Amino acid sequence: MFESIAIVGATGAVGQIIRRLLTERDFPYEKITFLASARSAGSTIEFKGETHTVKELKPEAFDDIDLAIGSTPDPVAKDFVPWAKERNCVVVDESGYWRMDPSVPLVVPEVNPEAALAHQGVIASPNCSTTQMVLAMKPLHDAGKIRRVVVSTYQATSGAGVAGQAELVDSSRAHLDGQPVENKAFAHSIAFNLIPHIGSEKHAGYTSEEMKMVYETQKIFGDESIKVCPTCVRVPVSNCHSESILVETERKITVPEARELFAATPGIKVVDNLNAGEYPMPKDCDGDDATFVGRIREDLSCENGLTFWCVSDNLRKGAATNAVQIAELLVKSAAAV
Repeated sequence: MFESIAIVGATGAVGQIIRRLLTERDFPYEKITFLASARSAGSTIEFKGETHTVKELKPEAFDDIDLAIGSTPDPVAKDFVPWAKERNCVVVDESGYWRMDPSVPLVVPEVNPEAALAHQGVIASPNCSTTQMVLAMKPLHDAGKIRRVVVSTYQATSGAGVAGQAELVDSSRAHLDGQPVENKAFAHSIAFNLIPHIGSEKHAGYTSEEMKMVYETQKIFGDESIKVCPTCVRVPVSNCHSESILVETERKITVPEARELFAATPGIKVVDNLNAGEYPMPKDCDGDDATFVGRIREDLSCENGLTFWCVSDNLRKGAATNAVQIAELLVKSAAAV
């Protein structure tokens, strides 16, 4: 057990969920500290019936901390992670800054838990769109070795933070009232619209969000031969990312076999009855830690292809839940020694 833990970015949207999860999952600790920017420092948080004062994120804040779970913007993670490491504090980091560092394991506990145990003080949690995809890929890759993935994402506005969700509501209301729409969180109006552009231009016409899915998938599976072709789209949904995923495997996997593989995988729930109108939808997956899979079909254009629909709460399994699960792995590992 880590005696003293800290939540970095404790007042943010993901930080709030991390706090709830620590209670729901009865995460063990003796002392907890909540850290945030100077702007939020001094505010109070109610946690397990006690009032805690949020402390400012600075180097000395980690002096007596054994484990930190961080959900901050990349520039903040760039600074605070070394502060923590210098003080022998292990960090589970939600930001994108450390994910592709060769010395930092990138972990989804249901996929590559062993990587977490080889950490050198920092463990990264993947991008939300990658997390649900690799979890769904895992049983298929183990059974038939995935050679190629074509994925289109339908990403909720919560992926852009509280401001993104607020802009969905405000712009929708303005649109319906015939009023001008002011875009702040997104480059275009998100109301009644789709924006096929998340992140900055990165490589050969692909965005940074899309290339994250390529590089992170290969790193998590430890296999650069897996080809990933992603298209990331922002959609007018408040929460939960959806993905249309097509995989091509070396060994053919039938639909019944795939359904059994998905159902037997921890963290996956199968909802797949087209005739009954049963398939994963964001409104039904919101607030759940699982990754939902449905619309499982053979690919009509490829002999060893399988296609399916995947939905997951990007603030929970895509962020907070995955980070807490990584921390739980570390606790179990320490207990086993």
